[in-house]
Amino acid sequence: MTLAAASRQSARTFNPVFADLPTTVFEVMSALAREHQAINLGQGFPDDPGPADVRAKAAEAVVDGWNQYPPMMGLPELRRAAAAHYRHWQGVELDPDSEVMVTSGATEALAGALFSLIEPGDEVVLFQPLYDAYLPLVLRAGGVPRLIRLEPPHWRITPAALEAAFSPRTKLVLFNNPQNPTGIVHSREEMQLLADACIAFDAFAVCDEVWEHVIFDGRRHVPMMSLPGMRERTVKIGSAGKIFGMTGWKVGLVCAAPPLMKVLSKAHQFLTFTTPPNLQAAVAYGLGKEDAYFEGMRTELQRARDRLADGLKALGFPVLPSAGTYFLSVDLAAIDSKLDDEAFCLDLVKRYGVAAIPVSAFYAQDAVRSVVRFCFAKRDATLDGALERLAGAFKGLG
Repeated sequence: MTLAAASRQSARTFNPVFADLPTTVFEVMSALAREHQAINLGQGFPDDPGPADVRAKAAEAVVDGWNQYPPMMGLPELRRAAAAHYRHWQGVELDPDSEVMVTSGATEALAGALFSLIEPGDEVVLFQPLYDAYLPLVLRAGGVPRLIRLEPPHWRITPAALEAAFSPRTKLVLFNNPQNPTGIVHSREEMQLLADACIAFDAFAVCDEVWEHVIFDGRRHVPMMSLPGMRERTVKIGSAGKIFGMTGWKVGLVCAAPPLMKVLSKAHQFLTFTTPPNLQAAVAYGLGKEDAYFEGMRTELQRARDRLADGLKALGFPVLPSAGTYFLSVDLAAIDSKLDDEAFCLDLVKRYGVAAIPVSAFYAQDAVRSVVRFCFAKRDATLDGALERLAGAFKGLG
């Protein structure tokens, strides 16, 4: 058979986990925002370029510093800085040499944790709505998802839901707190319920805590690994991109006990191996900034949250509570039970020039179809311009 004939007869297939995935809702809405010159409150990134001194450290490091391979586990100075940072802010004691690793973003850290801990057929507990990377990564690792459906307005974890989801086949739970897309911060009581289930079923907890610093109203982040019995079974994942409001900086921080870290590091080694050393050096500097920076960042974001929430309420939108992240949501069901979040968002961007995200896109099944998410990590002028356009959208609902 000739090469030409072989190519004509090819019927090769692709991995169905990725081949059958639809285009992400973020890409769809951002494309529509560009097409309609809309104000984009959909994808979660700030207008602000990030702290100038941290960016200057990155520039200095790339010009004057080391640009060859850094250590696979991360620069020692960053690992030490991360351990000191978490000791100071969260009371967690970590050995920077054996319990801290740097990855190329939190999504890589999540992938590495799932690929290294899941064996084909293992059950994985996930909470809906969920960050869109979770389910494809679990499936690619061979895991069997067990989905817990959370509902507005409080999105609470209940004992009954955990009892139905956990089984002797449960290998791990993937837990996001503070949670995207809802903006909730799970209570200590909910976390204890989850910890008790992990201990009872000898399951790991892979904890996506990237929003740990973006938390409001005087709250303090409680890491899952600080709960009794969870230190040895928890993978804690943080993100410099979220801590410093520079989402393009793909620098993840992974913390785990040495037996876990040993296998996590092997997955990282064969995914990205290393992360740009100049960004690592800058993050190490940034994690040591005075408390006033982190408190000020929270205060400013909380002010933006309140500005958008108050504006939406004044227009008549029913706003759900937001305790963390860059996001707040409205529940259209309180206006009209027949309203659909996806249809509303498509109409909103096309007719009124504001891009938002339908929260139903964060469900794999049995979606809540009435909640719309907005990003408030924007300048006042951006938020005010969006509110002017949303006034027309609310009138259009009548």
